[in-house]
Amino acid sequence: MTPLVAHTWGRRGHTPVVRGRSWRRWSIAAMCCYKPGGTSRLIYRPRRHRKHREGRNSFAWSDYRDLVVRAHIQFGTPIVLIWDNLNTHRAAGMREYAAAHDWLTIVQLPSYAPDLNPVEGIWSLLWRSPLANVAFTDDEHLERTLRRGMRRIQLQPDLIDGCLTGTRLTPSQRPRTPRRDQ
Repeated sequence: MTPLVAHTWGRRGHTPVVRGRSWRRWSIAAMCCYKPGGTSRLIYRPRRHRKHREGRNSFAWSDYRDLVVRAHIQFGTPIVLIWDNLNTHRAAGMREYAAAHDWLTIVQLPSYAPDLNPVEGIWSLLWRSPLANVAFTDDEHLERTLRRGMRRIQLQPDLIDGCLTGTRLTPSQRPRTPRRDQ
């Protein structure tokens, strides 16, 4: 993962170049969790992928399912999941899992609507402070910085609330979902 570069410099007449190894990749799945009257929480799971090894290069629907189950166990209440249109979010396995569990309701955001997704605010916070302008020395340095940044956000519920406020929703509002008998 190449960090977002906010500022750079180079010798006069030479274009600065940021180089990295293309076989490394990180994915992060995160959920902003809100319970009316409770403290906002951030649940996340980072994963390192290596292209040269066998396996997926991203999260599978089952990984997202496990994250949702983790949130359900932590909160002990039904989950209303508001998701963007990532293909793994719309996978048949995920739809079947949601249909089989009455504690899970999935609401799909419209296409190209990042302003309605609170997690986009989390990514913005992460890219602007701990990951900006860092040349990582190795995978462990990146992982430490990434986890430290996510933990910093996780420990400040006001930051998570700000991400929800940016969507113009409040924890007491419930999204309207179509009835299944229609």
